[in-house]
Amino acid sequence: GAITGGVGSFIGNPFDVMKTLAQTNSGKAAPLSELVGNMYREQGVAGFYRGVEVNIMRACVLNATKMGCYDMTKGYVTEATGWDRKDVRTAFCSAFVAGFFMTCTVAPLDRLRTTLMNQPTDKKLYNGFSDCLVKTVQQDGVLSLWRGFVPIWARFAPQATLQLLTIEALYNAFGFASI
Repeated sequence: GAITGGVGSFIGNPFDVMKTLAQTNSGKAAPLSELVGNMYREQGVAGFYRGVEVNIMRACVLNATKMGCYDMTKGYVTEATGWDRKDVRTAFCSAFVAGFFMTCTVAPLDRLRTTLMNQPTDKKLYNGFSDCLVKTVQQDGVLSLWRGFVPIWARFAPQATLQLLTIEALYNAFGFASI
């Protein structure tokens, strides 16, 4: 999960950068072709990969947290309730909890990723992940890394629940062992 998430983040990073620039563009909306042209002219190909380190870390942490917490929570839920590991109630509760812990571990990386990707195309405000982390904590405090926690959880909990319930249903339908 961590490896595929990291590879996918590397491949998709230019699209994340363009999405972030388009969403945070103040004033008149700029067409995508203009954003791409400005980025390439002012920073070259490297500009499309700003924030790639934190994006890869985020994907690895997200997938590892989701699967690890989901599996561990299924054990706790079955012990506490007596439900079977394949019971949809067990999967639902475990996926919801996994979504919470995904938010705990990924929110700081989301914050830094967005900050790095949101730099103007004509200048570089941060020299990578570590510089961004230090400056963000100095300027806004450690807790600012979890800014937007509730909306992030509101996105991750149903997403993780649907993904993991679907995986469990497919595993069950094809006779594979449950996660």
